[in-house]
Amino acid sequence: MNERISVNSNIHFGKPCVAGTRITVQNVLELINEGLSFEEIKRDFYPDLKTEDIRACVDYAIALISAEDIKIEIDISTRRI
Repeated sequence: MNERISVNSNIHFGKPCVAGTRITVQNVLELINEGLSFEEIKRDFYPDLKTEDIRACVDYAIALISAEDIKIEIDISTRRI
């Protein structure tokens, strides 16, 4: 995984955070979801973050989704999902 993201069971109950901070990946992703730009996130919420930190949060989320097992059930009698 990315060295900019860390998981420590003593920080935010083990939620992934930007390394060296208590800023969770989830918090950053929620701001992106609200439509804020990376610059707005740094300026208005987390001035200590670098653009690379925010990008690492997005990359972390993508990696989680990529590794996720997706199970699709098919109804054999109708061949429908």
